[in-house]
Amino acid sequence: MVSNFRELLARGANLPKVFVLSLLSALQLHNNEIMDSIFDSRLNNGRWEIDRSTIKLLRKLGAGQFGEVFEGLWNGTTSVAVKTLKNGSMDAEDFLREAQIMKRLRHAKLIQLYAVCTMEEPIYIITELMKNGSLLEYLQKDKGSTLSFSDQIEMAAQVASGMSFLELQNYIHRDLAARNVLVGENNICKVADFGLARVFMVSRTKQRTSLNYGTKFPVRWTAPEVIRYNKFTIKSDVWSFGILLYEIMTFGQMPYPTMTNYQVIQQVPEGHRMSCPLKCPKFMYHMMTECWNGKEQERPTFETLLWRLEDYFEQDVSSYDDANNFH
Repeated sequence: MVSNFRELLARGANLPKVFVLSLLSALQLHNNEIMDSIFDSRLNNGRWEIDRSTIKLLRKLGAGQFGEVFEGLWNGTTSVAVKTLKNGSMDAEDFLREAQIMKRLRHAKLIQLYAVCTMEEPIYIITELMKNGSLLEYLQKDKGSTLSFSDQIEMAAQVASGMSFLELQNYIHRDLAARNVLVGENNICKVADFGLARVFMVSRTKQRTSLNYGTKFPVRWTAPEVIRYNKFTIKSDVWSFGILLYEIMTFGQMPYPTMTNYQVIQQVPEGHRMSCPLKCPKFMYHMMTECWNGKEQERPTFETLLWRLEDYFEQDVSSYDDANNFH
C-alpha cells in the first residue's frame, strides 16, 4: 500500500510521468476525501459551519484586496489554510459566494473547501493548505533555476485539468492567473480563488455572465471581449490561460512588460499580442496564440489544451533541446 507522495514517486521512478502524476492526483483526492469526512463528522445536519475557537492562526501567507490568508491549525492537529474577510472591505455574501461555489466543486486540481466560520467577524473560509504558496511566487523565487521544462509543462497541464472540470460544470473562473494557482509538495498545482466565479448555463441560446460596471478586473489577463463588453464566457478563461502559460514560461514575468495598463486596454483588442518568450518552444507559443485568438469561438477548449499538454509531457524531454524547436 502506497501511503504518501514520496513513496509513490520512489516506486514510480521508471513509470511515465503522466501516469505517476495521475496517481499522485488520485492519492491527493483520496486524502481530501478523508479530510472532508473528518470535518463532516463534526458538522450538524450537513452544515459546514464550525466553531472558530477550534481554529488557531499561525502565520500570514498573503493578503489581497478583500482579505488575508493564514496558515492555521484546526483542533490543534490538522494544518489548514484560513482565508479571512477584512471588516467592511466587501459584502459578506459576496465573500461567502466563494465558499458556496468551492463546496460544490470537487476535483483533484481545485482547492478544496473544508469549512467556514461566519457567525462573527472576521469571516473565515477554511481550505486545504498548499505549502508552497502561489504559483507566481513559486516561479519567481529562484528564477526557475530548479524547474525544468518538463516541470513547466506538468504545471500547465494540472491547471488545464482543473479548468477542464470547471468547463464541464459550466462555471467561469474569471480571474485565472498564476497568482490564483497554489502549489503543494512535488509541484502539485491547484486552481484557487473562485471569488469572481459565476455559474453559467449552456442552452440553445448562448448565455453570458456580465461584469458589474465599476468592478475591478486584471486587464493584463483579460480577453478583448471582456475589455470591450464587460462580458465573460469560458472562452475568456481560455484567453487568461494563455497569459498564464506566458507566466509559466517566463518564470513569473509580468505580461506585456513594456506596456501600461492603458496601452493594454487600447492595443490588445486591436490585435496586439505578446511575442514569443525567450527559450520558449514553438509549440508552447503556438498554444498561447491559439488561446489569444480574437475570435473567442475559435479558441480551444480546456479539454483540448489538457490532452495536448499531456501529449507533450509524455514525449522524450530531450526532443525539447533541439534549437529548431525554440524561438
